[in-house]
Amino acid sequence: MPSVRRVSHEFLHRQGLTTIFGNPGSNELPFLAGLPEDFRYVLGLHEGAVVGMADGYAQATGRPVLVNLHAAAGSGNAMGALTNAVASRSPLVVVAGQQVRPAVGVEANLTNVDAPALMKPLVGWAAEPACARDVPRALAQAVFEARLQRRPTYLSVPYDDWAADAGDNALAVLDRQVRQAGAPDAEQARWLVDRVTSARRPALVLGGDIDADGHFDAAVRLAEAMGCPVWAAPSLFRLPFPNRHPLFRGVLPAGIEPVRQAVEGHDLVLVLGAPVFRYHEHLPGRYLPEGTRLMQVTGDASAAARAPMGEALVADPGAVLELLLAALATPDVSPGAYRPVPPPRPAQGAGLHPEEVFAALRDKLPEDTAYVVESTSTNAAWWRQMDLRRPGSYYFPAAGGLGFGLPGAVGVALAQPSRPVVAVSGDGSANYGITALWTAARLRLPLTVVLLRNGTYGALRWFGGLLGVPDAPGLDIPGLDFTRIAEGYGVPARHASGTEELRALLSERPDGPRLIQVDTALTTPDDSR
Repeated sequence: MPSVRRVSHEFLHRQGLTTIFGNPGSNELPFLAGLPEDFRYVLGLHEGAVVGMADGYAQATGRPVLVNLHAAAGSGNAMGALTNAVASRSPLVVVAGQQVRPAVGVEANLTNVDAPALMKPLVGWAAEPACARDVPRALAQAVFEARLQRRPTYLSVPYDDWAADAGDNALAVLDRQVRQAGAPDAEQARWLVDRVTSARRPALVLGGDIDADGHFDAAVRLAEAMGCPVWAAPSLFRLPFPNRHPLFRGVLPAGIEPVRQAVEGHDLVLVLGAPVFRYHEHLPGRYLPEGTRLMQVTGDASAAARAPMGEALVADPGAVLELLLAALATPDVSPGAYRPVPPPRPAQGAGLHPEEVFAALRDKLPEDTAYVVESTSTNAAWWRQMDLRRPGSYYFPAAGGLGFGLPGAVGVALAQPSRPVVAVSGDGSANYGITALWTAARLRLPLTVVLLRNGTYGALRWFGGLLGVPDAPGLDIPGLDFTRIAEGYGVPARHASGTEELRALLSERPDGPRLIQVDTALTTPDDSR
């Protein structure tokens, strides 16, 4: 009779979960014994970086990915990064070790007391099997729950379970498949099409799920068929629409009153693949203008249920896109030329203006480059200079928790080895996930890290002004040299002292990772003057 471990490994193999991101402890070693040759274990040096790498990999592949963490200590270290994975709806399957069963009740060292409760309410499902023979079934549930909910799951397994006899029924799990269909029925389709076609002045709001699920091009076709303005949903973590398209109006501001002002004059706001809405700054007001109706289409039932206004349809946004495209006539006129990029603003004082850095990226890197961005104080400069027209071009920490950028870029580069990947990070952000550089060096990933160093937490300085706290301590971080840090992890690094040197470095095409450090002037997320 096969062991629990053997059945579990075979199940993971059949489900395609053969890349494991992890940082194991002693409780996890029995699961890793005899790992099949076609499995790949991607070691991260901190659990936060491990989850960030897995998050980037899951987003870039669109598939569940296995994460291997240590009991309570390692799982706790990963929880900050897990918030981003939850907000990006990344299907991570976290399998953590537990003490042997006889030692759990007495809370021996390395026991994860009430393990499922530790990760709630972050994960969509968490469990610890009641007996060893239930481990393969529980593992299958963790995978299927992650895939169906598009949310991380967590399974705690006592380490003596892996060598146990799996039992007569264990092999039944190997051929299991769980599928989901999300197309509207005929009545829902008629209702939806009638709402859209009868609107006099509709507007589209697109969320990160549009890009994550491969509907970027379909969204462009729909916007052009409707001939209406398009916004990206607030708190954007993926770009669902070309940012210089003539119909694109930018990212909706993350406040109640600014959103109301933005959609003023529209009788219908159709929201596809986004929550309604992920506000940030507390700027109260009416949710919508008088006479404006909102319709939300999302595959996330929880997002539909918690929305404070509007009508919602829980369905696959891709199916709805195709439905609406079939119902709408092809537009008679072209939407026009893409908007030109303005000249970058020069810095006033020491360092380059971030716009000068981003203009160099735009000019010197291939058009299909995927950017993983974690430089929050340069947000306005980024959107002013970039011209992103391809799916999967933009990744951002979905919950706003720092530490996703460098690890996430490693995960994206692993998932898409033939596509150029660039991590754009601030010096404050980089410290949270700096250990990911070691993994990039170890795997010789062709990853470029552009490190913007301004010596402070720029976004917090901006928030200090908004919140009336101009004298908050702990905002400056002078004296960090990331070229030396990167080289210590095995990543070649250079300091670019001006735009010409930066552009020359970006023109090179190394076959492994590199870091380019650039000193930049301080800017704010909403206004980079």
